[in-house]
Amino acid sequence: MKPVILKGKLYLIPTTLGEMNPHDVLPQTVKRAIDFIDDYIVENEKTARKFIKSIHPEKVQNNLRISSLNKRTEVSEYNPMIAPCLNGLNVGLMSEAGCPGVADPGAVIVKIAHENGIQVVPLVGPSSILLAMMGSGMNGQSFAFNGYLPIDKSEKKSALKNFENLSSTKNQSQIFIETPYRNNKLLEDLLVSLQPNTHLCIATDITLPTEYIKTFRVADWKKIKVDLHNRPTIFIIHKF
Repeated sequence: MKPVILKGKLYLIPTTLGEMNPHDVLPQTVKRAIDFIDDYIVENEKTARKFIKSIHPEKVQNNLRISSLNKRTEVSEYNPMIAPCLNGLNVGLMSEAGCPGVADPGAVIVKIAHENGIQVVPLVGPSSILLAMMGSGMNGQSFAFNGYLPIDKSEKKSALKNFENLSSTKNQSQIFIETPYRNNKLLEDLLVSLQPNTHLCIATDITLPTEYIKTFRVADWKKIKVDLHNRPTIFIIHKF
C-alpha cells in the first residue's frame, strides 16, 4: 500500500510595516514558525531574507527556498508555489509589509490552498488598515477597504464623491490607499473634492517612530501642513 503523505500547512506570516525592531510588534509565534519553515512565498526575495534574518538570525539562509509572488508572476507559477504543502512541507506566505492576503497578492495563494485541502494558519501581526481604523475615531462597526483610487483626475473625483455619499447613507467609514509618492497629490484632491464637514483620517508610518495619526474635518485639514511624500499612508473618510 502506498504510504499516505500528510499535507503541510500554509502559514500566513505578518511582517513589520517599516524599518523597526520586529520584536516590538510581532509575537513569538512568528519566530517559532520561521524556525521550522524553509519554503516561502514572498513579494520580494531580498527584503524577505532581510526580515527573516532580523527575526531569526540563526536561520541558515542557504536552506531557504523562496518563490516570488508579485504583479509579474504568471498564473502558471501559482500551483508550483504551493506544491511543497502537498508533499508534506510547511510553507510560509509573507507580504512585503503587514499581513499577507490583505491588500496583498498573497490572497490568490490562500485560495489555492483551500481548494487543495491545505490548512491555512494566519498568524497575528500588524495590519495598517485595522490599526488606522482603530486610531481614527470613525465607525469601527461598519467600514470598507477600497484599495487604490483611479489615477484619472475626473474618475478620482467621482470615486471620492461616491465614497463620501456611501459613508453618509450607510454610516460606513471608507478606507483607501495610494502609492506613497502620490500621497501629497491625493491629499490635495481630497481637500478639493470633499465637503468641508466630512471627516478625514490620515494614518502615516503606523507603528514607526514617525507615526502620525490625526482625524479632522476637511475644513480643518486645509489649515494644516503635513508632508506625506513616500510615507506609507492610510486614508479614511466619513461624512457623519
